[in-house]
Amino acid sequence: MEKVVLHVEGMSCQHCVKAVREAVHAVHPQAKVEVELESGTVTIETAERFDRPAVERAIHAAGYEVRPKPRGN
Repeated sequence: MEKVVLHVEGMSCQHCVKAVREAVHAVHPQAKVEVELESGTVTIETAERFDRPAVERAIHAAGYEVRPKPRGN
């Protein structure tokens, strides 16, 4: 199982949470996806090899930006 945490900007409501979750599931349909609105983190657990570029493109297409991990965290 691979676990990845992404930092996503632009999320402000439950609609955003749903859109980001659906974007990840478009690439990794069987993945467990947890979106933390307050911290802007998306935790993805998948049994298959994680395709970061495809997930980032899908999130971007949904209207959000994946950012590097904030400094000091």
